[in-house]
Amino acid sequence: MNPETAAIQFNDLRRSYGVAPALAGLSLDVFKGEIVGLIGPDGAGKSTAMRIACALIKPDSGMAVIAGFDPVTQPQRVKEHIGYMPQRFSLYPDLSVIENLRFFADLYAIPDGKRIQQEQRLLEFSRLEPFKNRRAGQLSGGMKQKLALSCTLIHAPDILLLDEPTTGVDPVSRQEFWTILRELAQSDKALLVSTPYMDEAELCDRIVLMHQGATLAAGPPDRIPELFPRKLIEIISADIEEVIDRLKQITNIEIHRIGGKLRIVHNDPKLLEQLRELLNDLELTIHSVPPSIEETLIYLMQHEQAA
Repeated sequence: MNPETAAIQFNDLRRSYGVAPALAGLSLDVFKGEIVGLIGPDGAGKSTAMRIACALIKPDSGMAVIAGFDPVTQPQRVKEHIGYMPQRFSLYPDLSVIENLRFFADLYAIPDGKRIQQEQRLLEFSRLEPFKNRRAGQLSGGMKQKLALSCTLIHAPDILLLDEPTTGVDPVSRQEFWTILRELAQSDKALLVSTPYMDEAELCDRIVLMHQGATLAAGPPDRIPELFPRKLIEIISADIEEVIDRLKQITNIEIHRIGGKLRIVHNDPKLLEQLRELLNDLELTIHSVPPSIEETLIYLMQHEQAA
């Protein structure tokens, strides 16, 4: 595969289940050395895109090219190059960590000498070496996902397709998992990762925001909030109910409560000064803030539905 050619190419992929569109024209490129994230709620089309790339289902129209091969006409060649981790990866709970790795190595007919070397490398890489003799069913959620990723890597694929790999994993384990993903990208692998978590979106090199099969936006995570057309003010106060009561005097704003914080959506360049005067006798902090990826996604979803 030419290093200048995208490892994963989607060109106007479309797929429907009955009358419901699962993908409505997805186009993207993923190059070696980068992590691209598919971001969106359930039903956005993330898993459908993954399954097309893995040659598990066919698109209704459009084309995917994986490692230079067509999943529709050359599925076996595609599978030689990819590691696919579905949402429900089937580990064998009664087998130990090392036995699970050995099982998947046997599936790929990896010779013993290479298998032993690869197993050791993956145990060290995934930080599972101290637990190699523990049964998979006795591992924590985060460790199970590390083992699933290691099994996905056993045949040394250069392309990884990871479908919501950290769902249900605690925050610390998610952070450790993403450290491993970044190390994989730095070792010149191409990673396509789907996630519903907005904090994980920020860890990708590029993201695609999806909703009901449609692509809402695509680009580097730090550029996506530029698509949010309004301004935001954040208020933090111990007396949030009093703040909300006083804000009823102001029109043409949206108020979103997040615990002890308020996010105010507006278009008034003088609003910050007005709010400081209105709330000056209360103990609080108030300042303008940039929109988040999540707020941008919600706005784009609402705008799409209104259109």
